[in-house]
Formats: sequence, C-alpha cells, structure tokens
Amino acid sequence: MLNRRILRIKVFKTLYSSELKGNSSLSEAEAQLEASCEATRDLYLFMLGIVSPLTKVAAEKISAARKKFNPTEEERNPNTRFADNALAVLLDGDPDFQKIFSKKKFSWEQYDLFLKKIFASVSSKAYYAEYMQAPESSLKDDCMLFRHIFEEEFVDSVELDQILESMSIYWGEDLPYALTYVCKTLDAISKGTAWSLPPLYLSETRKGDDTEDDRLFARNLLRASYVNYKKYYDLVAESVSNWDSERIVATDLCLIVMGVAEAVAFPTIPVKVTINEYVEISKYFGTPKSKIFVNGILDRLIQKLSQDGKIIKSGKGLL
Repeated sequence: MLNRRILRIKVFKTLYSSELKGNSSLSEAEAQLEASCEATRDLYLFMLGIVSPLTKVAAEKISAARKKFNPTEEERNPNTRFADNALAVLLDGDPDFQKIFSKKKFSWEQYDLFLKKIFASVSSKAYYAEYMQAPESSLKDDCMLFRHIFEEEFVDSVELDQILESMSIYWGEDLPYALTYVCKTLDAISKGTAWSLPPLYLSETRKGDDTEDDRLFARNLLRASYVNYKKYYDLVAESVSNWDSERIVATDLCLIVMGVAEAVAFPTIPVKVTINEYVEISKYFGTPKSKIFVNGILDRLIQKLSQDGKIIKSGKGLL
C-alpha cells in the first residue's frame, strides 16, 4: 500500500518532529514511524467504511418521505437505486471487512450530520443524476458512483478534516493517498475481485529474491538520518557561503540531511532518484524556493561525498 515516496515523507515527518522536540530517542522515533505507517491503512479502512452509512442516510430519507401525511407520487414510489446499491450490500456482508472494521473500533454513527451533508452534496451532482436515471443497475456502476464520491466530496472538506484530526494525529495529510487507494479497491471490486486487506508495504505484493523490503527501507532511512543528523547538518553549513542557520528553512535542512543519509546508506538507489525524490517532497513541505535550494545543496554534497569515497554505489548508472 505504501510506496517509497510516501515512506520518505513519513520518515521526514518523524525526523523533523524528533528534531523539533530535541529529546526524542531513536526507539521513540521508530515507534512513531511504525504508528504513522499503520495509520494510513487505518484511514483507508475508515473511509471505505463510509459506503454503508452513506447508503443508510439515503434509505432513511426515503423512509421518512413515505411516512409523510400526504406524500407525493415520487415520495410514494421513490427511486431506490442508490439506497439499494450492491456495493454497500457487498461490504456489509463481507466478514473480513466487518471484522477488521469492528476490531479497529471505527464507526460513522456519531457523524450523522456530516453524512447528511455529504449525501445532500452528492445528490445535487450531475454524476449522481446520471447514475439514478440509468435503466439498469450493476455492481460496476455502483462502484463507479462511489469512485466519483471519493474523488470529489472529501478532499477539501473542513468537517472531514476536523473529524480525522480528532481521531488520529497521523491522519491530517494522509487523506488524498488513502482515498486513491480506496478508488483502486473500488476498481478491483467492480471487476469481481473480493475485498482483502491490502498489504501495508508495496514490497509485500512483489515476489522475488531481489525485492527490497520497504519496511526495512523506511526504518534504515530513519536510523541513518537520525544517527548522522548533526554530521550532515554540519556538512550543509560548510557548503553554504555566508551560512546563517536562522535563514535556512528547517524543513529544507531536514530533507537535505535525509537525502545525504539515503545516498550514503543505500548503495543500490541511484543518486538521481534520491535527489529527485527530496526535491519533489520539498515542493510540498518547504517554501517556493525550497526545491532550488534542496536540489543545489544536495547535488553538491553528494558529488563531494562521492569524490571522497563516502558514497559508493553498486551497479552501473547509479551515480
């Protein structure tokens, strides 16, 4: 589930947090990293679990309209396609999904106002009207509808952000990635694949003796960065003329330290890949000028360390 880019970001957040606190041990940082990784899959589960509660809101609305003193013809004979969607039935009847969702003690019941607001938004959209007007229904169509919902209704929701922040300190910035994986799950279900809990690390989905363990990659990257932070920090200071620590963005420093640590500690990862990864991450966690600074300093330091024999790559085209 977690790719290398996401793992680098999680190591970065853990390392940055540790440096800010100033008193976190390596074991505490490692525990924080493990919790952060597991939290992304938990968020995926929580969001996938909204299918049934959202369906229930539609069913309850239909039921309430029918009970009116003088319901309209449409209220007496409503379109129940969404309320009867097969995706909700499938997930409700999946023992594995229900077991793990219950084990995590997840629930959407206390967020009924949010669910009603989301359904009101969904039912006002053109994609929903098209779905409701289709002559026939299918699991594939139901999955496609929910794909629209996950793609369009949650990313910029202030209410959802507040819900997630109240549930986990790690969920704040993981939502887009978790929703992307939910959509992948819907695509698989629409093709007849039964739901199963996704492996936490992408390396678990690949076979072969040459497959590198992503969990070990993240842990070793954190260790290499944590243990050598001061040494690599000083390298940055020496490489910048008229250097002033207060003028350099702390996130940039952290990313450069990680980049150097990765270049030194992982002989099979090409230098170009390492530099590109941290430049890309700097675009999201730094300033508008961060990508230029991170790229320039990281490239300079890696070249110097390579010339000094402290960075040795095994394989062609890795430098």
